[in-house]
Amino acid sequence: MGPAPVDPAIASIASHLSPEIHLGTSSWAFPGWKGIVYDREPSQTTLSRHGLRAYSRNPLLRAVAIDRTYYGPIPASEFRAYAEQVPESFRFLVKAHEELTRPGEHYLDRTYALEEVIGPTIEGLGAKAAVLLLQFPPQSVRNLGGPSRFAEDLHAFLRDLPRGILYAVELRNPELLTPRYLAALEESSACHCYNVHPSMPDVAEQANLTAGARSAALVVRWMLRRDRDYEQAREDFRPFNRLAAEDVSSRAAIARLCRETTRTAFVIVNNKAEGSAPLSVFKLAEEISRYQAIP
Repeated sequence: MGPAPVDPAIASIASHLSPEIHLGTSSWAFPGWKGIVYDREPSQTTLSRHGLRAYSRNPLLRAVAIDRTYYGPIPASEFRAYAEQVPESFRFLVKAHEELTRPGEHYLDRTYALEEVIGPTIEGLGAKAAVLLLQFPPQSVRNLGGPSRFAEDLHAFLRDLPRGILYAVELRNPELLTPRYLAALEESSACHCYNVHPSMPDVAEQANLTAGARSAALVVRWMLRRDRDYEQAREDFRPFNRLAAEDVSSRAAIARLCRETTRTAFVIVNNKAEGSAPLSVFKLAEEISRYQAIP
């Protein structure tokens, strides 16, 4: 198994795209990406273990999200095996275990985060660990104590975490996106993760709501358009080898964020966004390049 041949047009776009813009996909183990990312159709198991070496040879795929860590922590040795497959300039976004973001035994538990999530991530990935994502799923805001209490608890959790990795927070309850939440992030050197998802305002509106907030980087996850259901999109789009339902407005909004930011940008795209995450990345990179060409 090796990388698919790179289209000269993609190579040209990559050569002009700022090295501070890291585009990538949500995981990489999709046999249907044959001819797009991979030169053949290996098994999903082979891709899971060894596919990153070929994936990272595409000049526009400069980052990837490790999603499996949302369902349970993994040891530093497994992170290290991933890091050894990719170039030094490649970057990882790692999803924190969901127990940190749901009320329960380990909700915003600093000790658990350090020992089971943050420590193994940094030890295994080293400098290639760029973003640790705290994804708060849709849930009762009342169970979180309300928007103000949520912001206070988040601040208390984030403020003393070790540096060396960026902490990004992704919300699925729009009522939590408040000035106090943004202040908690800013005071903790963390950032809001802009996300395209049916439960949240669109990216352009999120950008308006966060205007003036300062953060160390731009983090975006392009997951699922507002008129789609996740499970249905997965069934409709398999094997994820074509753009089945283009989302032009989200693409334009994300491209504009990338073009206008003065910070390092990390954008992760899911297959359920348009049908094929790498093809969405290629289109997004083209859109960013078009903006960059505007005086």
